[in-house]
Amino acid sequence: MRRSDFDITDRIRTTDTIEVSDAVLGLFRALYPQGNPRPMEKAFEELSRMYHGKHPDYHPCDTEYHDIQHVLDVTLAMARLLDGYQRDPREQAPLSPELFNVGIVTALFHDVGYLRRRNDRKHRYGAEYTLTHVSRGARFLLGYLPKIGLKKYARDASVIIHFTGYERNPDSIRMGDPVMRRIGEILGTADIIAQMSDRCYLEKCHDRLYPEFLLGGIAERRQPDGSVVVVYKSGKDLLSKTPAFYVNAMKRLELKLRRAYQYAEVHFGGRNLYIKEMEKNAAHAEEATGASGRSRLRRAAPRTLPAGVRSAPESLVIR
Repeated sequence: MRRSDFDITDRIRTTDTIEVSDAVLGLFRALYPQGNPRPMEKAFEELSRMYHGKHPDYHPCDTEYHDIQHVLDVTLAMARLLDGYQRDPREQAPLSPELFNVGIVTALFHDVGYLRRRNDRKHRYGAEYTLTHVSRGARFLLGYLPKIGLKKYARDASVIIHFTGYERNPDSIRMGDPVMRRIGEILGTADIIAQMSDRCYLEKCHDRLYPEFLLGGIAERRQPDGSVVVVYKSGKDLLSKTPAFYVNAMKRLELKLRRAYQYAEVHFGGRNLYIKEMEKNAAHAEEATGASGRSRLRRAAPRTLPAGVRSAPESLVIR
């Protein structure tokens, strides 16, 4: 049985930065024996410091849904998709080692916009940045890539991160380099397939994502006339809408992100383990929103927040 803190193959612990880093660097070295992985290595080290509260400028991660496991799972999926792209005989434009680095670094920091700076006196929780976290992440990448030897790609990275967000339609994202655009589509794909294939995806939606949506202004939307529209009234309500979200996610993967998920089939030798687990989660969501509701969700999602860190006010946390 697949373990809750392991990846889609049940081989790599996705709560462990070193295990994921080793897996990603292994794929890189197999593709580029002479390539330089140092930018990625530095980025993994920086990510661990930031998310665990060891960075002087940032509070530790306090978003339980968008935690370090999610980020590492997305980064692992990103590496596998990039590997599939590079090995796909249908692709005529190969990835350079530098572009592989850029893709991985951007995946590692695609949710860094949820982290609060230590001088932040306005926000108490990272989830309050839900609506702006992608733009905050873009600004971070602009400043960070030059520090790890990828200055020439900083602007492109700050653009392709928007493929992970919903505030900009992928069709409106302008990229001069078609290969860089494809990396953006792969990034957006990795973000979707990693989280929706998570063994505890449904539990995380019910228990963790709903409080983040409340804090981030997603659960309720204020209209121009001042009235409030309730989008999600509870964790169970959010869960009940998961099957419809799956349908829309597949449309996004197919149309907006141009079926980049197919590179997983190349990587895995013909199977797409991510899509298979996504389908299972969507089917289980249908069952879990029946009469018994939450009682059908029995898996315990790993806890990755540093000791003493609270993700939301006690009144919003579902236990």
